[in-house]
Amino acid sequence: MSDYNLQIAWSGKDALSDSDPDKIVSGGDFNTEFLAVKEAVNSKADLANTSQVVTAATASAGTNTNQLATTAFVQAAVTAATINALVYPVGSIYMNAAVATNPATLLGFGTWVAYAEGRVPVGKASSGTFDTLNATGGAETDSHTLTINEMPSHTHTTTNSGDEAGHGKPATGSSSPEGSGIHTSNATGGGQAHTHDILQPYIVVYMWKRTA
Repeated sequence: MSDYNLQIAWSGKDALSDSDPDKIVSGGDFNTEFLAVKEAVNSKADLANTSQVVTAATASAGTNTNQLATTAFVQAAVTAATINALVYPVGSIYMNAAVATNPATLLGFGTWVAYAEGRVPVGKASSGTFDTLNATGGAETDSHTLTINEMPSHTHTTTNSGDEAGHGKPATGSSSPEGSGIHTSNATGGGQAHTHDILQPYIVVYMWKRTA
């Protein structure tokens, strides 16, 4: 893309004497001048819906000015790894339901470690059980021996003949009816811990956390 410059010293001809042959404007002068105009015009970018190749110096990485950005500069600055690093900053969680490959290989950046193996993430709360980031807790099963206070309120019914030995027979002279008194039923149950699944509905995936 060239600029147009005068090829003939037109103003200088006026100072020449009439007898000087250089004072005459010839067809060759016009031809020289208009060829220069043609070359300059043809090398300019066409504004009418065409693609023109424009060359420029490629700025160094990290340049932040109004300087023209070349394709080389853009390709160097905007790579898949750069974009992914913006999408997954340090501390991000990556999940994949098919591929066990570490994200450092899949995405081409960062340091990733397996995360939350066997655990389900939950959003951080401002208070309560889930108010500490990265805190862990819970169990797949609950194993606990119930105390009396933890048992449902209930009663047992016992039956006797009213005159059986040791079951409420009144003492001599007593007017209490046959069968009255305190009765203890036979023991039942093994006293083992109360064990059952406490799992919420879940789905298993590969999960990593970016650490660097």
